[in-house]
Formats: sequence, C-alpha cells, structure tokens
Amino acid sequence: MAKALVIGANGFIGSHLVDALVSAGHEVTAFDRFSSQEPTFDAVGVRLFRGEFLSRSDLEEAVAGQDIVFHFLSTTSPATAESDPTLDIRTNIAQTVELLEACAAAKIQHFYFASTGGAIYGPQGKERYSEEDRALPISPYGIGKLAIEHYLSYFEARYGLQSTILRISNPYGTRQHPNRRQGLIPIALRQIAAGQPVLQYGDGSMVRDYVFVEDLVHMIVPMVERDTRHRLYNLGSGGGQSIADILESLRRVTGVSFAVEVRATPSTFVDKVVLDTSRMTEEFGTPELTRLDEGVAATWSEILENP
Repeated sequence: MAKALVIGANGFIGSHLVDALVSAGHEVTAFDRFSSQEPTFDAVGVRLFRGEFLSRSDLEEAVAGQDIVFHFLSTTSPATAESDPTLDIRTNIAQTVELLEACAAAKIQHFYFASTGGAIYGPQGKERYSEEDRALPISPYGIGKLAIEHYLSYFEARYGLQSTILRISNPYGTRQHPNRRQGLIPIALRQIAAGQPVLQYGDGSMVRDYVFVEDLVHMIVPMVERDTRHRLYNLGSGGGQSIADILESLRRVTGVSFAVEVRATPSTFVDKVVLDTSRMTEEFGTPELTRLDEGVAATWSEILENP
C-alpha cells in the first residue's frame, strides 16, 4: 500500500477520495487549510496537514516522504476564472508548477491531477469526446487545466515524474461547499431550499455528463493499485443529461414546483459535452453507477440537514 498525499483533502472530491483511499488500505495524509471547519471526510487514522497551497514551504514539507500525490485543489472555479483569468494563471497554474517542482525534488513516484472533462474539449460539436480528441478549450478554466497537463508532460520528460491526468466530467453529490458556486445540481438544490428561483442558462437543452462523486472516486482508486496502460483518462458516467432533464429530476426528488429564471448562455459555455469513458471501462471494468435521482436525493438530504 502507498503513502498518499491528497492536496485539497477537505474539498468536495478530495474528501471522498480520502475515504476511498483509506478504505483501500493506503496511508493517507490530508493537505488542506482546515480553517473554517473540521475534516469533512469520515476516515480515521488520517494524518492532517494544515497548510496553504500558495506556500512553497508548506508544499515541500507535505510531499516529503510520500509515494504518490493527488492534486485535487483549485483556487478558482469556472466562474471566478472567467471573471479574472489572471487569478487562475497566478495561483492555479503557477503554484501547481511549484508543487510539481517539490514533487520532483522529493522523488514522488506518481502524481495524479484532477483536470476537467467538461471544459477542456471545447465546442467541437461531437456526440462524445475521447482522450484521442484534441483539447480546444475556450474558457479560462479549461485553458488553465490544459496548461497544467502540458506541464505534467514537461516534468515527466525533464525529471521523470510519472503522472496520470484525470479528465473529470461534471461531478455532483454530498460535501459540496455552499460558498463554492460550481455545479448545476448543488447550486439549484440550495436555491430550492432557500425558496429562490433556479437559474437556467439557455433553453434547457445544454447537455453535460453528470457523475456522482462516490462513483467517481471508486473509478480513481483502482488506478493506484496497478500499472495503468495510459496517462490520460476520461472519468464520467459516459452518458448525457440536459439541463431540462436535471430540473425534472430535482422536481421529482424535492417535490417542489420551483420557479426557473432563464438567462442567456455565456459565450464560453459549450452546448454539449459527453465523455467517452471506454478507455477506463475496458481497462478497469464497467463501474456501478448511482442513478441520477438517487444521487440527487443524497445531495438534497445533506442540504436539508445542513442549510
């Protein structure tokens, strides 16, 4: 079993990843600020490292003695990167390069990066996107993720730092921070809980690949336990749901006939993104996926318990 460092361990995906790694028997160090709350993961025996991602010395101390590193922290969301692209460059990209330098110096065996499958392929008009398709992002968030992917190639060529890129679709589920305005499902559910209209961009036909977060981390953990065939994987449900489909699920689960506020679709939004996940399923098998209504119900229950 590996000594694993999770950067962003108290975040949405990171906290579930900590639980899954511990369950699989790995020795986990959880890196996060842990400033506003206690750890959100359930696992016991996890070493907590209270650190700042923007601190080079904190990163160097955290990676020392680790076997593998999972980088699941982002200082921006698609919306904040859009409003200030330089923030993404100055923090996410620049600091990830510093993290990679620290990992190379510490002789980390493997580095796993949470990229984006929802924004990185851009508006190419395909029914679904495979890892063989070109990455043509038009949003600052997607551009930043692609830049980091290229830096991973550089660090492998220059320093021998092995890495795996995880292009994740549109995850949803429990433990999504209420102040982080990312993801249609959690944002809409919180609007419903507050008695507010649900915001809809466009006519409801925009399609995304939604994957329940617990299903997602169960796709990731097996990659740690064997030599993988590829260094890039699409991770998602492999199917698409329109905004209209999602809103109907929210109505079924909540029992609320909420109002909808329609706004124009931002120019950097892509009309349809569904990931081809056959590379992952052929190598690791077809995962059991949580039904949309079941995943929405779990998310809704947590929001009601923690308004």
